[in-house]
Amino acid sequence: MYLVTGGAGFIGSNIVAALCDRGAEVMVVDQLREGTPGREKWRNIAKHPIAGILPPEELEDFWSEADGIEAVVHMGAISATTATDGDLVAATNFTLPLWLWAACAERGVPLIYASSAATYGDGARGFDDDDSAEALAALRPLNLYGWSKLAFDRRVADMLARGVPAPPQWAGLRFFNVYGPNEYHKGRMASVVFHKFHEVMAGGSARLFRSDRPEVADGEQRRDFVHVDDCVNVVLWLLDNPEVSGLFNVGSGRARSFLDLARAMFAGMGREARIEFVDMPEDLRGKYQYLTEAPLHRLREAGYDAPMTALEDGVGRYVREFLMQPDPHR
Repeated sequence: MYLVTGGAGFIGSNIVAALCDRGAEVMVVDQLREGTPGREKWRNIAKHPIAGILPPEELEDFWSEADGIEAVVHMGAISATTATDGDLVAATNFTLPLWLWAACAERGVPLIYASSAATYGDGARGFDDDDSAEALAALRPLNLYGWSKLAFDRRVADMLARGVPAPPQWAGLRFFNVYGPNEYHKGRMASVVFHKFHEVMAGGSARLFRSDRPEVADGEQRRDFVHVDDCVNVVLWLLDNPEVSGLFNVGSGRARSFLDLARAMFAGMGREARIEFVDMPEDLRGKYQYLTEAPLHRLREAGYDAPMTALEDGVGRYVREFLMQPDPHR
């Protein structure tokens, strides 16, 4: 049995789907909650033969009684970059994974967990997934979410340095700007592709922020956009290669502009591009990332050699095979 926390969420539900397709028994650890009609979290797992749904507060009791757990894939988190409840974020994004680390170490169970590119802050110190204590200490996240993910990465480095028992395999995955099916419940935190698609379907243009830097043209702000399938493939590869541990970037490896993204979306829709620029909100000025790009050398050196999905291919497939379908869920 595999435990996937956050298994009804965006990346988690895609991992659940892939494991179920392999014939694995998968226990989803998550809260389904209420949601916008048609975008409820339960729809993310509705097509797959899961073993069960476990509320997070019951995880410790389940763990004490369960046998045969192959691995824990910990995707559960408060992932909103706008979150302000420090106690809740710390409990969910720091204390819970610490418990999972100790529990997996004691049982000899592999642990794969989601870190985040938000740990890099504004990118001024680069995007190198160096897991040394010195490199981690130099990072300056811009928000509570990024801090909580970095706090756990730093604690892992400290525990390893101190010789604290570790799971037989551990991997922290720094996901960059992920897009793809089953993100519909995320609201404001869903990908740019999702939001621009619905702007256009509502009869408008795709609206992008104007640049507030004279050296960067409007729409030329760049991100490392990575298809969720690539994230899933990295997780599966790690599960198949239990000798690999470490902290790894997971992105496409290539920064692309928001204009590139919008044009790829229109091409997938079979429509002529209609793009307009709007002023950047005041609360984002001076805090907006103009570039993210994931160096993938550590992942490649560890042995992962599958190609990452090109932006045009990934966005086009997402639009045609999911967003434009009556049921867009995987």
